[in-house]
Amino acid sequence: MAVKHYKPYTPSRRNMTSSDFSEITKKTPEKSLLAKKKKTAGRNSYGKITVRHHGGGNRQKYRIIDFKRQKDNMEATIIGIEYDPNRSANIALIQYEDGEKAYIIAPQGLTDGDKVVSGESVDIKPGNCMPINSIPVGTLIHNIELNPGQGGKLVKAAGQSAQLMAKEGKYAHVRLPSGEMRLILARCRATIGVVGNSEHENIKIGKAGRKRHMGIRPTVRGSVMNPVDHPHGGGNGKAPVGHPGPLTPWSKPALGYRTRNKNKLSNKFIVKRRNGK
Repeated sequence: MAVKHYKPYTPSRRNMTSSDFSEITKKTPEKSLLAKKKKTAGRNSYGKITVRHHGGGNRQKYRIIDFKRQKDNMEATIIGIEYDPNRSANIALIQYEDGEKAYIIAPQGLTDGDKVVSGESVDIKPGNCMPINSIPVGTLIHNIELNPGQGGKLVKAAGQSAQLMAKEGKYAHVRLPSGEMRLILARCRATIGVVGNSEHENIKIGKAGRKRHMGIRPTVRGSVMNPVDHPHGGGNGKAPVGHPGPLTPWSKPALGYRTRNKNKLSNKFIVKRRNGK
């Protein structure tokens, strides 16, 4: 999918780009696979803002994605590739031989009329889903489960893929897009191929209004606040941080400070961290 540029008839349009949606073949969603999506504006059940800068935005419906792919050895045909407002990747509408329809993450190279299937002994081609112990070493995969039958949890964003590096006993070594090497149960399922819409990372928003349509409110720099509002605030003119390092609004160290629990149970499954240590 290519990136679309605009004529600079306003300053905001000069650097604004968007997707040309050339991969999209179906414009209207499947009504039977839609669900309500309630907006919370970043507030929890007590009405407190727990995630800042959320609110407003266009109304959206959630597309129910089949991350489990448990209909084994039943071929499904790609009906269309659709845009999904809830994720960076595109989605593919598939129809099984028994007539049931479902959405899956659309990998690169998948077009209308192609066949996909899931099972233990299926072909190694984009869109097919199988247990990791049936996938050859070196294959690029996405939509990876962490627990068998739970559904895909890892590598679902546009243009991303993980690589199966080795198999050892009941575990497989998988290199994630961040560079982290992780042990995953070989019984877990994964989908072959690279997630589509790889040009998503090159899109420039261009103007503030486009962010508001996405439901993202303005972010104010701490350095322009008063000292009572932020640790970086105060001073005349452009003032430095005034601390050994940058801080969050709640005075916690930011930018490089490790917050992961050293006793986290999943630490034993991480062979190599993304920072190379």
